Amino acid sequence: MNPTLLALASLFSQLSLVAVGGGNTILPEMQRQVVDVQHWMGPAEFAALFALAQASPGPNMLVATLIGWRVAGGWGATIATISLFGPPALLTFVTSGLWERFRERPWRRQVQAGLMPVTAGLVLAASLRLGMASAPTLFAGGILLATATAVLFTRIHPLLLFAAAALAGAVGIV
Repeated sequence: MNPTLLALASLFSQLSLVAVGGGNTILPEMQRQVVDVQHWMGPAEFAALFALAQASPGPNMLVATLIGWRVAGGWGATIATISLFGPPALLTFVTSGLWERFRERPWRRQVQAGLMPVTAGLVLAASLRLGMASAPTLFAGGILLATATAVLFTRIHPLLLFAAAALAGAVGIV
């Protein structure tokens, strides 16, 4: 098999098994591997692929498919997608019966309680890493902070924020 396809399969299979709390928790490591270790693309291109995946309908982890496509074409997209979604699906299928069987056990609730802060930390790390990659200028950083503030503290619909950002980009402000 092509070494690049093997590298894609290895990377996304490993990441898939540590995506506790959802795919966004593995974004910092995914970016580190794709950008810093493998040198398949730069941080801005990674952020652009992630933004495209978020804007597309379907699972938010379509970024893996886009990375695979960018790195190795159609086979790369296929391998990356199967490698990211296959292992956790198989693991879930195998373990769901046991997890349900022990639903009333105290240790199960303790495990879940212990995983919650780890998951929140992984999501925060993903947000910070993507934020730094997508805001290379002071102005872009200001837009990032203003958007985060608006989402956290107001009821402004996110589509209005997308429209404002698109307008700023079309006018050439960004």
